[in-house]
Amino acid sequence: MRGADRPWWQIPDFDSGVGDIKVVWELSRMDWALAWAQRARQGDAASLARLNDWLTDWCRNNPPYLGPNWKCGQECSIRVMHLAMVALILGQAGRPAPALRELVHLHLRRIAPTLHYAVGQDNNHGTSEAAALFIGGSWLQAQGVPSASRWARLGRRWLEERTARLISEDGSFSQHSLNYHRVLLDTCSMAEIWRRHLDLPNFSERLQARVRAAADWLRHLINQTNGDGPNLGANDGAHLLPLTETPYRDYRPCVQLATVLFAGQRACPESGPWDDALRWLGLPLPHESVAPPGSIQADAGGYVILRRGPLMVLLRYPRFQFRPSHADALHLDFWHDGDNLLRDAGSYGYNAGAQYLRYFSGAASHNTIQFDGRDQMPRLGRFLFGDWLATSKLEPLTDHAGELYVAAGYRDSLGGNHCRSIRLSDTALIVSDEVSGFVNKATLRWRLAPGQWTLDGTGITDGTQSLVVQASMPIVRCELVEGWESRFYLNKSAVPVLEVEVNQPGVLISHYRLAA
Repeated sequence: MRGADRPWWQIPDFDSGVGDIKVVWELSRMDWALAWAQRARQGDAASLARLNDWLTDWCRNNPPYLGPNWKCGQECSIRVMHLAMVALILGQAGRPAPALRELVHLHLRRIAPTLHYAVGQDNNHGTSEAAALFIGGSWLQAQGVPSASRWARLGRRWLEERTARLISEDGSFSQHSLNYHRVLLDTCSMAEIWRRHLDLPNFSERLQARVRAAADWLRHLINQTNGDGPNLGANDGAHLLPLTETPYRDYRPCVQLATVLFAGQRACPESGPWDDALRWLGLPLPHESVAPPGSIQADAGGYVILRRGPLMVLLRYPRFQFRPSHADALHLDFWHDGDNLLRDAGSYGYNAGAQYLRYFSGAASHNTIQFDGRDQMPRLGRFLFGDWLATSKLEPLTDHAGELYVAAGYRDSLGGNHCRSIRLSDTALIVSDEVSGFVNKATLRWRLAPGQWTLDGTGITDGTQSLVVQASMPIVRCELVEGWESRFYLNKSAVPVLEVEVNQPGVLISHYRLAA
Protein backbone atom coordinates (compact mmCIF):
# COMPACT_ATOMS: atom_id res chain seq x y z
CA MET A 1 0.00 0.00 0.00
CA ARG A 2 1.38 3.40 -1.01
CA GLY A 3 2.37 5.63 1.89
CA ALA A 4 2.59 2.78 4.38
CA ASP A 5 6.09 3.89 5.40
CA ARG A 6 5.21 7.59 5.83
CA PRO A 7 4.43 9.17 9.22
CA TRP A 8 0.70 9.74 9.43
CA TRP A 9 1.00 13.53 9.72
CA GLN A 10 2.79 13.73 6.35
CA ILE A 11 -0.08 12.12 4.42
CA PRO A 12 -2.46 14.63 2.74
CA ASP A 13 -6.16 14.46 3.47
CA PHE A 14 -7.37 13.97 -0.12
CA ASP A 15 -4.24 13.05 -2.02
CA SER A 16 -3.05 10.04 -0.09
CA GLY A 17 -2.05 8.00 -3.15
CA VAL A 18 -4.64 5.31 -2.35
CA GLY A 19 -7.69 6.85 -4.08
CA ASP A 20 -10.61 7.35 -1.72
CA ILE A 21 -8.95 6.87 1.66
CA LYS A 22 -12.30 5.85 3.17
CA VAL A 23 -12.02 2.54 1.33
CA VAL A 24 -8.71 1.87 3.10
CA TRP A 25 -10.00 3.06 6.45
CA GLU A 26 -13.16 0.98 6.27
CA LEU A 27 -11.21 -2.28 6.05
CA SER A 28 -9.13 -1.28 9.05
CA ARG A 29 -12.04 -0.40 11.31
CA MET A 30 -11.89 -4.09 12.33
CA ASP A 31 -15.60 -4.78 12.16
CA TRP A 32 -14.46 -8.16 10.77
CA ALA A 33 -13.10 -8.82 14.26
CA LEU A 34 -16.67 -8.65 15.57
CA ALA A 35 -17.81 -11.26 13.03
CA TRP A 36 -14.95 -13.65 13.83
CA ALA A 37 -15.60 -13.19 17.56
CA GLN A 38 -19.28 -14.06 17.16
CA ARG A 39 -18.42 -17.26 15.31
CA ALA A 40 -15.71 -18.15 17.79
CA ARG A 41 -18.10 -17.73 20.69
CA GLN A 42 -20.42 -20.19 19.00
CA GLY A 43 -17.63 -22.78 19.10
CA ASP A 44 -15.87 -22.20 15.78
CA ALA A 45 -12.20 -22.56 16.75
CA ALA A 46 -11.09 -21.77 13.20
CA SER A 47 -12.70 -18.32 13.48
CA LEU A 48 -10.73 -17.55 16.63
CA ALA A 49 -7.51 -18.54 14.86
CA ARG A 50 -8.48 -16.44 11.86
CA LEU A 51 -9.23 -13.46 14.12
CA ASN A 52 -5.77 -13.69 15.67
CA ASP A 53 -4.15 -14.13 12.25
CA TRP A 54 -5.90 -11.06 10.85
CA LEU A 55 -4.95 -8.92 13.85
CA THR A 56 -1.33 -10.07 13.58
CA ASP A 57 -1.29 -9.33 9.87
CA TRP A 58 -2.81 -5.88 10.42
CA CYS A 59 -0.15 -5.01 13.01
CA ARG A 60 2.61 -6.27 10.74
CA ASN A 61 1.43 -4.15 7.81
CA ASN A 62 0.54 -1.06 9.82
CA PRO A 63 3.51 -0.29 12.06
CA PRO A 64 2.74 2.30 14.75
CA TYR A 65 2.01 5.78 13.44
CA LEU A 66 3.05 5.01 9.85
CA GLY A 67 0.69 4.93 6.89
CA PRO A 68 -2.87 6.07 6.21
CA ASN A 69 -4.49 3.86 8.85
CA TRP A 70 -2.87 5.97 11.58
CA LYS A 71 -3.77 9.30 9.99
CA CYS A 72 -7.21 9.79 11.52
CA GLY A 73 -7.79 9.74 15.25
CA GLN A 74 -11.40 8.73 14.75
CA GLU A 75 -10.40 5.67 12.75
CA CYS A 76 -8.04 4.68 15.58
CA SER A 77 -10.90 5.23 18.02
CA ILE A 78 -13.25 2.95 16.11
CA ARG A 79 -10.63 0.18 16.29
CA VAL A 80 -10.33 0.61 20.07
CA MET A 81 -14.10 0.40 20.52
CA HIS A 82 -14.34 -2.67 18.29
CA LEU A 83 -11.51 -4.42 20.12
CA ALA A 84 -13.25 -3.77 23.42
CA MET A 85 -16.54 -5.20 22.14
CA VAL A 86 -14.69 -8.24 20.75
CA ALA A 87 -13.14 -8.83 24.16
CA LEU A 88 -16.59 -8.65 25.77
CA ILE A 89 -18.08 -11.10 23.27
CA LEU A 90 -15.24 -13.57 23.85
CA GLY A 91 -15.24 -13.09 27.62
CA GLN A 92 -11.63 -11.86 27.53
CA ALA A 93 -12.08 -8.27 28.65
CA GLY A 94 -10.92 -9.06 32.17
CA ARG A 95 -7.70 -10.72 31.06
CA PRO A 96 -6.67 -9.44 27.62
CA ALA A 97 -3.53 -10.85 26.03
CA PRO A 98 -0.40 -8.67 26.42
CA ALA A 99 -0.33 -8.02 22.66
CA LEU A 100 -3.90 -6.74 22.77
CA ARG A 101 -3.13 -4.46 25.70
CA GLU A 102 -0.16 -3.07 23.81
CA LEU A 103 -2.26 -2.52 20.68
CA VAL A 104 -4.83 -0.54 22.66
CA HIS A 105 -2.03 1.40 24.36
CA LEU A 106 -0.52 2.37 21.00
CA HIS A 107 -3.87 3.59 19.76
CA LEU A 108 -4.54 5.76 22.82
CA ARG A 109 -1.13 7.36 22.42
CA ARG A 110 -2.17 8.30 18.86
CA ILE A 111 -5.65 9.58 19.80
CA ALA A 112 -4.90 11.73 22.84
CA PRO A 113 -2.53 14.34 21.29
CA THR A 114 -5.02 15.38 18.59
CA LEU A 115 -8.21 15.19 20.65
CA HIS A 116 -8.63 18.97 20.61
CA TYR A 117 -8.52 18.95 16.81
CA ALA A 118 -11.32 16.37 16.84
CA VAL A 119 -13.31 18.41 19.34
CA GLY A 120 -12.92 21.49 17.13
CA GLN A 121 -14.80 19.74 14.31
CA ASP A 122 -18.04 19.82 16.33
CA ASN A 123 -19.05 16.44 14.93
CA ASN A 124 -18.74 12.73 15.69
CA HIS A 125 -14.94 12.86 15.60
CA GLY A 126 -14.97 14.34 19.09
CA THR A 127 -17.49 11.88 20.51
CA SER A 128 -15.72 8.88 18.97
CA GLU A 129 -12.28 9.86 20.24
CA ALA A 130 -13.54 10.75 23.70
CA ALA A 131 -15.36 7.40 23.95
CA ALA A 132 -12.25 5.50 22.84
CA LEU A 133 -10.10 7.24 25.44
CA PHE A 134 -12.67 6.45 28.12
CA ILE A 135 -13.01 2.80 27.08
CA GLY A 136 -9.35 2.14 26.36
CA GLY A 137 -8.07 4.17 29.31
CA SER A 138 -10.33 2.48 31.86
CA TRP A 139 -9.48 -0.92 30.32
CA LEU A 140 -5.73 -0.39 30.72
CA GLN A 141 -6.22 1.10 34.17
CA ALA A 142 -8.06 -2.04 35.24
CA GLN A 143 -5.07 -4.02 33.94
CA GLY A 144 -2.72 -2.17 36.25
CA VAL A 145 -1.48 0.60 33.97
CA PRO A 146 -1.70 3.61 36.33
CA SER A 147 -0.88 6.20 33.67
CA ALA A 148 -3.97 5.11 31.73
CA SER A 149 -6.25 6.73 34.29
CA ARG A 150 -5.61 10.15 32.77
CA TRP A 151 -6.93 8.91 29.43
CA ALA A 152 -10.03 7.48 31.08
CA ARG A 153 -10.71 10.77 32.88
CA LEU A 154 -10.03 12.79 29.74
CA GLY A 155 -12.35 10.62 27.66
CA ARG A 156 -15.18 10.76 30.17
CA ARG A 157 -14.90 14.55 30.53
CA TRP A 158 -14.97 15.20 26.79
CA LEU A 159 -17.73 12.68 26.13
CA GLU A 160 -19.84 14.51 28.70
CA GLU A 161 -18.96 17.88 27.16
CA ARG A 162 -19.50 16.77 23.55
CA THR A 163 -22.92 15.22 24.12
CA ALA A 164 -24.06 18.35 25.98
CA ARG A 165 -22.88 20.64 23.19
CA LEU A 166 -23.67 18.62 20.07
CA ILE A 167 -27.00 17.01 21.00
CA SER A 168 -29.95 19.36 21.50
CA GLU A 169 -32.61 18.71 24.10
CA ASP A 170 -34.94 17.52 21.32
CA GLY A 171 -32.35 14.93 20.18
CA SER A 172 -31.10 16.76 17.08
CA PHE A 173 -27.38 16.28 16.46
CA SER A 174 -24.81 18.74 15.11
CA GLN A 175 -24.43 16.63 11.96
CA HIS A 176 -27.61 16.74 9.90
CA SER A 177 -27.24 13.12 8.81
CA LEU A 178 -29.19 9.98 9.58
CA ASN A 179 -26.12 7.78 9.30
CA TYR A 180 -23.84 9.98 11.40
CA HIS A 181 -26.62 10.07 13.98
CA ARG A 182 -26.28 6.28 14.14
CA VAL A 183 -22.50 6.65 14.56
CA LEU A 184 -23.13 8.95 17.53
CA LEU A 185 -25.62 6.58 19.16
CA ASP A 186 -23.54 3.44 18.67
CA THR A 187 -20.52 5.26 20.11
CA CYS A 188 -22.42 6.30 23.23
CA SER A 189 -23.92 2.82 23.55
CA MET A 190 -20.47 1.19 23.49
CA ALA A 191 -19.22 3.63 26.12
CA GLU A 192 -22.19 2.81 28.37
CA ILE A 193 -21.79 -0.95 27.83
CA TRP A 194 -18.14 -0.65 28.84
CA ARG A 195 -18.96 1.50 31.86
CA ARG A 196 -21.37 -1.15 33.07
CA HIS A 197 -18.86 -3.94 32.44
CA LEU A 198 -16.26 -2.30 34.68
CA ASP A 199 -18.94 -1.06 37.13
CA LEU A 200 -17.67 2.50 36.81
CA PRO A 201 -19.61 5.55 38.08
CA ASN A 202 -22.66 6.49 36.04
CA PHE A 203 -22.47 9.09 33.34
CA SER A 204 -24.21 12.32 34.27
CA GLU A 205 -27.96 12.57 34.05
CA ARG A 206 -27.49 15.25 31.41
CA LEU A 207 -25.52 12.88 29.15
CA GLN A 208 -28.08 10.14 29.63
CA ALA A 209 -30.95 12.51 28.85
CA ARG A 210 -29.28 13.84 25.69
CA VAL A 211 -28.48 10.37 24.34
CA ARG A 212 -31.97 9.20 25.24
CA ALA A 213 -33.38 12.13 23.24
CA ALA A 214 -31.06 11.37 20.31
CA ALA A 215 -32.29 7.77 20.26
CA ASP A 216 -35.88 8.99 20.28
CA TRP A 217 -35.13 11.39 17.42
CA LEU A 218 -33.84 8.55 15.25
CA ARG A 219 -36.73 6.31 16.25
CA HIS A 220 -39.19 8.89 14.96
CA LEU A 221 -37.37 9.31 11.63
CA ILE A 222 -37.25 5.64 10.65
CA ASN A 223 -40.16 3.41 9.68
CA GLN A 224 -41.16 0.29 11.54
CA THR A 225 -41.59 -1.84 8.41
CA ASN A 226 -37.94 -2.22 7.45
CA GLY A 227 -36.03 0.17 9.72
CA ASP A 228 -35.00 2.44 6.84
CA GLY A 229 -35.26 6.22 6.94
CA PRO A 230 -34.64 9.35 4.88
CA ASN A 231 -31.35 9.40 2.98
CA LEU A 232 -30.54 12.53 4.92
CA GLY A 233 -27.21 14.34 4.79
CA ALA A 234 -23.65 13.11 4.53
CA ASN A 235 -22.93 9.39 4.71
CA ASP A 236 -19.51 7.72 4.56
CA GLY A 237 -20.83 4.18 4.87
CA ALA A 238 -20.15 3.92 8.60
CA HIS A 239 -21.77 1.10 10.58
CA LEU A 240 -20.00 0.86 13.92
CA LEU A 241 -21.71 -2.05 15.62
CA PRO A 242 -22.78 -4.65 13.01
CA LEU A 243 -23.74 -7.46 15.38
CA THR A 244 -26.99 -8.37 13.61
CA GLU A 245 -27.89 -9.80 10.21
CA THR A 246 -30.10 -6.83 9.40
CA PRO A 247 -29.37 -4.74 6.26
CA TYR A 248 -27.05 -1.76 6.41
CA ARG A 249 -29.94 0.71 6.11
CA ASP A 250 -31.94 -0.90 8.93
CA TYR A 251 -31.50 1.46 11.89
CA ARG A 252 -33.60 -0.54 14.35
CA PRO A 253 -30.68 -2.39 16.02
CA CYS A 254 -29.03 0.94 16.86
CA VAL A 255 -32.25 2.50 18.17
CA GLN A 256 -33.17 -0.61 20.16
CA LEU A 257 -29.75 -0.82 21.84
CA ALA A 258 -29.56 2.88 22.74
CA THR A 259 -33.15 2.97 24.01
CA VAL A 260 -32.61 -0.08 26.21
CA LEU A 261 -29.37 1.34 27.62
CA PHE A 262 -30.46 4.93 28.21
CA ALA A 263 -34.25 4.66 28.65
CA GLY A 264 -34.62 1.15 30.07
CA GLN A 265 -37.31 0.38 27.49
CA ARG A 266 -37.69 -1.23 24.09
CA ALA A 267 -37.87 0.95 21.00
CA CYS A 268 -39.16 -2.01 18.93
CA PRO A 269 -41.88 -3.83 20.88
CA GLU A 270 -41.76 -6.96 18.73
CA SER A 271 -38.84 -9.36 19.01
CA GLY A 272 -36.54 -9.61 16.02
CA PRO A 273 -32.95 -9.53 14.81
CA TRP A 274 -32.67 -5.95 16.07
CA ASP A 275 -32.41 -7.52 19.54
CA ASP A 276 -29.32 -9.55 18.69
CA ALA A 277 -26.77 -6.94 19.75
CA LEU A 278 -28.17 -7.02 23.27
CA ARG A 279 -27.85 -10.80 23.42
CA TRP A 280 -24.25 -10.77 22.18
CA LEU A 281 -23.30 -8.14 24.75
CA GLY A 282 -25.15 -9.77 27.65
CA LEU A 283 -27.83 -7.10 28.10
CA PRO A 284 -31.34 -8.02 29.31
CA LEU A 285 -34.28 -7.04 27.14
CA PRO A 286 -36.89 -4.98 29.04
CA HIS A 287 -40.56 -5.87 28.91
CA GLU A 288 -41.81 -2.28 28.64
CA SER A 289 -41.80 -0.43 25.31
CA VAL A 290 -41.82 3.27 24.51
CA ALA A 291 -44.87 4.76 22.81
CA PRO A 292 -45.14 4.24 19.02
CA PRO A 293 -43.55 7.00 16.91
CA GLY A 294 -45.84 9.84 15.92
CA SER A 295 -45.65 13.36 14.55
CA ILE A 296 -42.96 15.57 16.09
CA GLN A 297 -41.27 18.91 15.57
CA ALA A 298 -37.59 18.97 16.58
CA ASP A 299 -37.15 22.70 16.16
CA ALA A 300 -33.58 22.93 17.49
CA GLY A 301 -32.40 20.92 14.49
CA GLY A 302 -35.02 22.07 11.99
CA TYR A 303 -36.98 18.84 11.53
CA VAL A 304 -40.69 18.10 11.30
CA ILE A 305 -42.10 14.58 11.04
CA LEU A 306 -45.74 14.22 10.00
CA ARG A 307 -47.39 10.80 10.33
CA ARG A 308 -50.83 9.64 9.22
CA GLY A 309 -51.21 5.87 9.43
CA PRO A 310 -48.64 4.34 7.04
CA LEU A 311 -47.68 7.79 5.63
CA MET A 312 -44.69 9.78 6.84
CA VAL A 313 -43.29 13.15 5.71
CA LEU A 314 -39.99 14.73 6.75
CA LEU A 315 -39.52 18.47 6.26
CA ARG A 316 -36.09 20.07 6.77
CA TYR A 317 -35.88 23.76 7.54
CA PRO A 318 -32.74 25.77 8.37
CA ARG A 319 -31.74 25.84 12.05
CA PHE A 320 -27.98 25.78 11.58
CA GLN A 321 -26.12 26.02 14.87
CA PHE A 322 -23.34 23.94 13.28
CA ARG A 323 -22.01 23.88 9.74
CA PRO A 324 -24.37 22.35 7.16
CA SER A 325 -22.91 19.84 4.72
CA HIS A 326 -25.88 19.81 2.32
CA ALA A 327 -27.90 22.60 0.70
CA ASP A 328 -31.17 20.90 1.61
CA ALA A 329 -33.33 23.68 3.07
CA LEU A 330 -37.04 22.80 2.84
CA HIS A 331 -36.25 19.36 1.44
CA LEU A 332 -39.19 16.97 1.78
CA ASP A 333 -39.13 13.17 2.08
CA PHE A 334 -42.36 11.18 1.61
CA TRP A 335 -42.82 7.56 2.73
CA HIS A 336 -45.61 5.02 2.52
CA ASP A 337 -45.34 1.90 4.67
CA GLY A 338 -41.58 1.57 4.20
CA ASP A 339 -41.47 2.76 0.57
CA ASN A 340 -39.57 6.01 -0.07
CA LEU A 341 -41.81 7.78 -2.61
CA LEU A 342 -40.09 11.20 -2.66
CA ARG A 343 -36.44 10.86 -1.79
CA ASP A 344 -33.10 12.47 -1.04
CA ALA A 345 -30.02 11.71 -3.15
CA GLY A 346 -27.56 10.97 -0.33
CA SER A 347 -23.88 11.86 -0.69
CA TYR A 348 -22.15 9.16 -2.86
CA GLY A 349 -18.42 9.78 -2.19
CA TYR A 350 -16.16 12.34 -0.56
CA ASN A 351 -13.36 11.96 -3.09
CA ALA A 352 -15.38 11.04 -6.18
CA GLY A 353 -14.80 14.25 -8.11
CA ALA A 354 -15.92 17.85 -7.90
CA GLN A 355 -18.98 17.33 -10.10
CA TYR A 356 -20.36 14.64 -7.78
CA LEU A 357 -19.58 16.64 -4.64
CA ARG A 358 -21.49 19.61 -6.07
CA TYR A 359 -24.41 17.51 -7.22
CA PHE A 360 -25.03 15.28 -4.23
CA SER A 361 -24.64 17.98 -1.60
CA GLY A 362 -26.32 20.70 -3.66
CA ALA A 363 -29.90 21.86 -4.02
CA ALA A 364 -30.35 19.87 -7.26
CA SER A 365 -30.24 16.57 -5.37
CA HIS A 366 -33.04 17.49 -2.95
CA ASN A 367 -36.80 17.89 -3.15
CA THR A 368 -36.85 21.65 -2.88
CA ILE A 369 -36.67 24.83 -4.98
CA GLN A 370 -33.45 25.89 -6.71
CA PHE A 371 -33.07 29.54 -7.66
CA ASP A 372 -31.21 30.50 -10.85
CA GLY A 373 -29.35 27.18 -11.04
CA ARG A 374 -27.31 27.92 -7.91
CA ASP A 375 -27.13 26.46 -4.43
CA GLN A 376 -29.01 27.99 -1.51
CA MET A 377 -25.69 28.91 0.14
CA PRO A 378 -22.33 29.72 -1.48
CA ARG A 379 -19.84 26.87 -1.38
CA LEU A 380 -16.59 27.75 0.42
CA GLY A 381 -14.89 24.36 0.36
CA ARG A 382 -15.33 20.62 0.01
CA PHE A 383 -17.53 20.34 3.09
CA LEU A 384 -18.31 23.96 3.87
CA PHE A 385 -21.05 26.42 2.89
CA GLY A 386 -21.15 30.13 3.72
CA ASP A 387 -24.00 32.55 4.46
CA TRP A 388 -25.88 29.93 6.44
CA LEU A 389 -29.62 30.14 5.95
CA ALA A 390 -31.99 31.03 8.75
CA THR A 391 -35.69 30.33 8.98
CA SER A 392 -37.64 33.53 8.28
CA LYS A 393 -41.11 32.05 8.71
CA LEU A 394 -42.41 29.11 10.74
CA GLU A 395 -45.94 27.86 11.36
CA PRO A 396 -45.63 25.01 13.86
CA LEU A 397 -47.03 21.54 13.31
CA THR A 398 -50.80 21.31 13.87
CA ASP A 399 -53.40 18.57 13.55
CA HIS A 400 -56.84 19.81 12.55
CA ALA A 401 -59.78 17.74 11.35
CA GLY A 402 -57.60 14.78 10.48
CA GLU A 403 -55.10 16.82 8.47
CA LEU A 404 -51.55 17.65 9.54
CA TYR A 405 -50.16 21.06 8.62
CA VAL A 406 -46.79 22.83 8.92
CA ALA A 407 -45.04 25.66 7.07
CA ALA A 408 -41.53 27.13 6.99
CA GLY A 409 -39.59 29.56 4.85
CA TYR A 410 -36.25 31.29 4.33
CA ARG A 411 -34.66 34.19 2.46
CA ASP A 412 -31.16 33.56 1.09
CA SER A 413 -28.27 36.02 0.85
CA LEU A 414 -29.14 36.94 -2.76
CA GLY A 415 -32.76 37.72 -2.01
CA GLY A 416 -34.38 34.43 -3.00
CA ASN A 417 -37.49 33.69 -0.94
CA HIS A 418 -39.00 30.24 -0.50
CA CYS A 419 -41.89 29.36 1.81
CA ARG A 420 -43.20 25.79 1.85
CA SER A 421 -46.41 24.60 3.48
CA ILE A 422 -47.46 20.97 3.82
CA ARG A 423 -50.81 19.29 4.30
CA LEU A 424 -50.95 15.55 4.90
CA SER A 425 -54.19 13.52 5.04
CA ASP A 426 -54.79 9.77 4.97
CA THR A 427 -54.71 9.66 1.17
CA ALA A 428 -52.83 12.69 -0.15
CA LEU A 429 -49.92 15.05 0.31
CA ILE A 430 -50.33 18.68 -0.76
CA VAL A 431 -47.27 20.95 -0.88
CA SER A 432 -47.48 24.68 -1.58
CA ASP A 433 -44.29 26.53 -2.56
CA GLU A 434 -44.32 30.32 -2.63
CA VAL A 435 -41.25 31.69 -4.44
CA SER A 436 -39.91 35.16 -5.22
CA GLY A 437 -36.69 37.18 -5.31
CA PHE A 438 -34.92 35.19 -8.05
CA VAL A 439 -33.51 36.68 -11.25
CA ASN A 440 -34.21 34.25 -14.09
CA LYS A 441 -35.81 31.03 -12.91
CA ALA A 442 -36.96 28.86 -10.03
CA THR A 443 -36.88 25.07 -10.42
CA LEU A 444 -38.99 22.70 -8.34
CA ARG A 445 -37.73 19.12 -8.21
CA TRP A 446 -39.49 15.98 -7.06
CA ARG A 447 -37.12 13.01 -6.89
CA LEU A 448 -39.24 9.91 -7.40
CA ALA A 449 -39.00 6.23 -6.60
CA PRO A 450 -37.86 4.21 -9.62
CA GLY A 451 -40.86 3.05 -11.64
CA GLN A 452 -42.79 3.34 -14.89
CA TRP A 453 -43.62 7.02 -14.66
CA THR A 454 -45.21 8.86 -17.58
CA LEU A 455 -45.58 12.61 -18.04
CA ASP A 456 -49.04 14.03 -18.62
CA GLY A 457 -49.17 17.82 -18.88
CA THR A 458 -47.87 19.18 -15.58
CA GLY A 459 -48.14 15.86 -13.77
CA ILE A 460 -46.91 12.30 -13.78
CA THR A 461 -48.38 8.91 -12.95
CA ASP A 462 -47.22 5.32 -12.69
CA GLY A 463 -50.76 3.96 -13.06
CA THR A 464 -51.50 3.67 -9.34
CA GLN A 465 -50.38 7.01 -7.93
CA SER A 466 -49.96 10.48 -9.36
CA LEU A 467 -48.14 13.76 -8.76
CA VAL A 468 -49.63 16.89 -10.32
CA VAL A 469 -48.17 20.42 -10.11
CA GLN A 470 -50.28 23.54 -10.57
CA ALA A 471 -49.04 27.13 -10.46
CA SER A 472 -50.35 30.69 -10.11
CA MET A 473 -47.80 31.78 -12.76
CA PRO A 474 -46.97 30.28 -16.16
CA ILE A 475 -45.00 27.03 -16.07
CA VAL A 476 -42.25 27.38 -18.69
CA ARG A 477 -40.95 23.82 -18.40
CA CYS A 478 -42.27 20.55 -16.94
CA GLU A 479 -39.99 17.63 -17.68
CA LEU A 480 -39.22 14.14 -16.43
CA VAL A 481 -35.41 13.84 -16.30
CA GLU A 482 -32.85 11.39 -14.98
CA GLY A 483 -31.09 12.11 -11.70
CA TRP A 484 -28.84 10.20 -9.32
CA GLU A 485 -29.14 8.83 -5.84
CA SER A 486 -26.68 7.07 -3.55
CA ARG A 487 -28.12 4.84 -0.85
CA PHE A 488 -24.70 3.33 -0.09
CA TYR A 489 -21.27 4.93 -0.10
CA LEU A 490 -19.59 4.94 -3.53
CA ASN A 491 -22.71 3.42 -5.08
CA LYS A 492 -25.07 5.45 -7.26
CA SER A 493 -28.08 4.65 -9.39
CA ALA A 494 -30.46 6.54 -11.65
CA VAL A 495 -33.81 7.87 -10.42
CA PRO A 496 -36.57 9.75 -12.26
CA VAL A 497 -36.90 13.42 -11.33
CA LEU A 498 -39.82 15.71 -12.13
CA GLU A 499 -38.56 19.24 -12.82
CA VAL A 500 -40.97 22.18 -12.98
CA GLU A 501 -39.54 25.57 -13.95
CA VAL A 502 -41.05 29.02 -13.64
CA ASN A 503 -39.65 32.49 -14.39
CA GLN A 504 -42.04 34.63 -12.36
CA PRO A 505 -42.81 34.80 -8.63
CA GLY A 506 -45.89 33.01 -7.40
CA VAL A 507 -47.12 29.76 -5.87
CA LEU A 508 -46.65 26.17 -7.05
CA ILE A 509 -48.97 23.54 -5.59
CA SER A 510 -48.04 19.86 -5.81
CA HIS A 511 -50.64 17.11 -5.20
CA TYR A 512 -49.32 13.60 -4.55
CA ARG A 513 -52.21 11.14 -4.54
CA LEU A 514 -51.95 7.49 -3.60
CA ALA A 515 -54.01 4.64 -4.98
CA ALA A 516 -57.48 4.43 -3.44
